Amino acid sequence: MAHHDSSHIDHAHDHTPTVTADSEKRVRWALLLTAGFMLAEIVGGIVSGSLALLADAGHMFSDSASLGLALVAFRLGVRSPDRQRTFGYRRFQVLAAFVNGLTLFAIAIWVFYSAIERLLSPVNVLAVPMMSIAVIGLFVNIAAFAILHRGDQGNINLRGAAMHVMGDLLGSVAAIAASLIILFTGWNAADPLLSMLAAALILRGAWQIVRRSAHTLLEGTPDGVEVAQIREALEALDGVENLHDLHVWGLTPQDPLLSLHLVVRDDADHNRVLADAYALLRERFGISHATLQLEGEACLTGGDCETTVGAPPRR
Repeated sequence: MAHHDSSHIDHAHDHTPTVTADSEKRVRWALLLTAGFMLAEIVGGIVSGSLALLADAGHMFSDSASLGLALVAFRLGVRSPDRQRTFGYRRFQVLAAFVNGLTLFAIAIWVFYSAIERLLSPVNVLAVPMMSIAVIGLFVNIAAFAILHRGDQGNINLRGAAMHVMGDLLGSVAAIAASLIILFTGWNAADPLLSMLAAALILRGAWQIVRRSAHTLLEGTPDGVEVAQIREALEALDGVENLHDLHVWGLTPQDPLLSLHLVVRDDADHNRVLADAYALLRERFGISHATLQLEGEACLTGGDCETTVGAPPRR
């Protein structure tokens, strides 16, 4: 006897995000600040001859595009599911974060390359204009980062935008430090060297964003979800003999989804087992969107019967 749950009683499958308005507003303000100051840095970098300022301006240009992409992701994310996108558009946020992470890698590589060229062919840098622009940029970036950091840090799209702005902030700090060194010592090499330090820090943040977003795009298990514990808890339910075809993934890192086949004894109350399993997943593991298929014998209706994800190792 096989039973497939298609009603999902008491478990509404609504894929439309409930809290994105605040995140969207924060990204919009950060975009206005970043794009508005970018032109000043471009002019300041050209006038002063500072690579650190031009590198930060290039980063801010990329940030403006990335923040715009993040804003589009939030707008698309609230669209309801349709015939072609039955899960809706929430994962576009993860895709936007992945693209933002890759652009951070590209920016850091460009800064490294430009810094090496500058070390091989030094140029004079006007320290005072450089420092003036960098100080203003620092306050702009602090304001933008504060706006984003106070938002939902579990949202990978918002976190990716915040990391971009953090890269700008580090660039401003590097430009200020370089301008002070040049002003008091005349050592122009400080400009490209500190630019490389900022680029190294940007690479670290880029790796975190790319790694996390790629994990989600590859249907990886969301952070904090222990598959072995889920398997153990479900198999301990009265009436459950074993389970197979267990999969846990997420549309975004905050939205875990689960599907599995439960093998239930013939004399068990299947409706009660189903209700107990849903309650367990929701209350203990925070998984409210699950698709459970009940079977009277193992692999009666197919599935990946050889998969033993979360099962104890064989001895």
